[in-house]
Amino acid sequence: MKIIFLGTPAFAVPSLKILVENGYEIVAVITAEDKAAGRGQRIAISDVKKYALEAGLKILQPKRMNDPVFLDEVKSLQADLQIVVAFRMMPEALWSMPPLGTFNLHGSLLPQYRGAAPINRAIMNGETKPD
Repeated sequence: MKIIFLGTPAFAVPSLKILVENGYEIVAVITAEDKAAGRGQRIAISDVKKYALEAGLKILQPKRMNDPVFLDEVKSLQADLQIVVAFRMMPEALWSMPPLGTFNLHGSLLPQYRGAAPINRAIMNGETKPD
């Protein structure tokens, strides 16, 4: 089974790592573009990209998710499945592409907690288990 993994922050790395360590065929990792960060505005790469580089995985960093050139490249990979962990909104043209679908592994209680800090919000609201 060919898998494309989409994610950016450190939170997403363990999921990608488990897939790699268990022998799944990761045909590409899609992550956020490198960007200037910090006081010195040095170029920073995502934690997912750092791990993907270590693991020797193909990395895609589209400027626009609906760019036809990017979508054609993703389509050419012929992935059976996409797994998303902590990534931005995706156009339907991307998430509907693989025949087995796109699975979003979310770190919070949906649909109650969305946005930038879903785990923090659940803790702040005293959640102790999923409903």
